[in-house]
Amino acid sequence: MSDIEFIGMIQAQKVSEIHPARGPAIDRDYVRAFAQAHEQAGFDRVLVPHHSTSPDATLTVAYAASVTERIHFMLAHRPGFVAPTLAARQFASLDQFSGGRLGVHYISGGSDDEQKRDGDWLDHDQRYARTDEYLEVLRKVWTSDKPFDHEGPHYRFKDAFSEVKPLQSQHGKPHVPIYFGGASEAALPVAGKHADVYALWGESLDQARELTGRVRAEAAKHGRSVRFSVSFRPILAETEEKAWERADAILAETRRLRVVQGFGRGGPQQSEGARRLLAAAEKDTRLDKRLWTAVAQEIGGRSNSTALVGTPDQVAEALLDYHELGVTTFLIRGFDPLEDAIDYGRELIPRTRERVAERLAAQRKAA
Repeated sequence: MSDIEFIGMIQAQKVSEIHPARGPAIDRDYVRAFAQAHEQAGFDRVLVPHHSTSPDATLTVAYAASVTERIHFMLAHRPGFVAPTLAARQFASLDQFSGGRLGVHYISGGSDDEQKRDGDWLDHDQRYARTDEYLEVLRKVWTSDKPFDHEGPHYRFKDAFSEVKPLQSQHGKPHVPIYFGGASEAALPVAGKHADVYALWGESLDQARELTGRVRAEAAKHGRSVRFSVSFRPILAETEEKAWERADAILAETRRLRVVQGFGRGGPQQSEGARRLLAAAEKDTRLDKRLWTAVAQEIGGRSNSTALVGTPDQVAEALLDYHELGVTTFLIRGFDPLEDAIDYGRELIPRTRERVAERLAAQRKAA
């Protein structure tokens, strides 16, 4: 594991807050170009998101893996719609076919309405309780060398077993890496028990320090340690002034499109992560060195919607502040998705890696 990991995000068509979706829901040529651009830009992994009306993320990962060679994937997955025994075999199979490049990000769900589209009527806290049991079964299927029975509040199996195991289990890892999101009181114990990497949205440094501390405390109860990921939407330009001009233009276009599409200012639904982003935005739309919360405020804190604004050097320095808190993974994606991914690879990713290496070398020398 390197000292820093960069994750991007690919979708099945061009779409963002400033680019309305057009044409078919799946643009195969765009997915291929998008995945290959991330690989060439030096990303370690890409997220394929999940939504209750979107193309299937598992199949999108399978296609993207078939047109790339080195880049790893983070499949967004909602527990509850597929039995954990079947999901374990699907993920193990995908890990085998992709050459051991799969990770899975488990999202229990922060919107009742979103869940109900797929027939899930559990409430917010019940969903996290189900995820806890789901991950317990999933990990057991991956690691068990003989059939087992399971009986719990949400699942009951007899002689559960999988002939296929993750490829990564042959290389020192017990299973496909577990990424986990959720900031509520119901979520944090599940994170401490199961997460290899805990993912939080682009909060302020103070918020990130508080939340990662709580997750570490939960993990310690199980004798575990957890790595951390933070998500941002970097807005870069050759000067700070031009970067802020670009940010203002992005906000104006976001607002214009939301009016055209008939959307009002969004709310956080049942998501604690979204509520935390909105709480930060209420303090100021500019926080710390260059954290910008205006788009998050406009869309209700949905998804990773806070930005770091500045030159590549300035944004790299801001990322290092989070690295000092123990964050080793950064999920970065742009408002111009493909073009920004390419741009990040030119300067932001290599400069951040260089600075992390320099800082760690200095710390080792001083020790």
